Amino acid sequence: MIRKLTLLTLVAAAGFAVACAGTLAKEAVESAGQDDAVMVPMFEVDPLWPKNLPNHWLMGPTIGVDVDSRDNIWVVHRNTPDNFQGGTEIGMVTDPPVSECCQPGPPVLVFDQEGNLLDSWGGPGTETGDYVWPESNHGITVDHMDNVWIGGNGGGDAHVLKFTRSGEFLLQAGRHNARVTGEDAEGNRVFQRDSHAPDSYGRVAKIGIDPDANEAYFADGYYNKRVAVVDADTGELKRFWGAYGNVPDDDYDFGGPYQPGGDPAQQFRGPVHCGEISNDGLVYVCDRAEDRVQVFRKDGTFVREALIATHTRLQGSTWDIDFSPDPEQRFLYLADGQNMKVYIIERETMK
Repeated sequence: MIRKLTLLTLVAAAGFAVACAGTLAKEAVESAGQDDAVMVPMFEVDPLWPKNLPNHWLMGPTIGVDVDSRDNIWVVHRNTPDNFQGGTEIGMVTDPPVSECCQPGPPVLVFDQEGNLLDSWGGPGTETGDYVWPESNHGITVDHMDNVWIGGNGGGDAHVLKFTRSGEFLLQAGRHNARVTGEDAEGNRVFQRDSHAPDSYGRVAKIGIDPDANEAYFADGYYNKRVAVVDADTGELKRFWGAYGNVPDDDYDFGGPYQPGGDPAQQFRGPVHCGEISNDGLVYVCDRAEDRVQVFRKDGTFVREALIATHTRLQGSTWDIDFSPDPEQRFLYLADGQNMKVYIIERETMK
């Protein structure tokens, strides 16, 4: 069973359609002279996954991947023309067309484990009028009911969408352009953070699901500075919190960009890039540009934090996480897109 292990290569590669073969073969780490070598999962990259797409489709930057209950692999990628070179990549859809190949594929692609395309849907122009597709879709989560959640980190993306596995619209939590307060002199939208908003969000990066409580955890986000928990059926906001369980403060003074060795920020520096729930009821949150993962109870009580590659500046080291598929979830897998690594971390010690 692959489960979500495929996300690690796809996210860390930030757009390369490569999947990990989740063999989970337990092999000893070579440790000369040590009797307590840790047994860790080993992975092998399949460079030929997935198979060629139909209709001269191309994949843009891969921005999310998940695995459903049938072990099918779900990918969301950015398929708008600005993510491709018009003359050399998507020449068949330029105006006028300049070549026989190629064109962007739909943003949601579903594959079997062999890399065969099973389904595809989504994107601008497919709406029924009930929802707005994200300006820049970000993250895909398939929940325990095989419903599909998609966030967005575009300027006006203040909402999260929920669909059936076939792409039928179910729910929009939040409202597009809710963070817009007006326009500047050039007609550009002006945005305002609101990490206390009761019914909208700030560029949600990813969605985690708690099937026991029927709740969705929004990593909120690229603009807001919080974890927001909603009812998975209604989208109603139930609670939220900031770093260390603090009340989110959009006016917090970070004192400039992240500096290695500095005092830890008491608010999420952001983007708040993931929020995943373990089998034992802990919530793991990626504070990407602060190079840390913070761990909470479901009510927002702070438990601990782990600092990861704290020399990392700019985009930060903590991009996404997932857990090993054993019942105890002994290992945590952390994708670091800035350093282009995947860390295998023992969850009990966070080392």
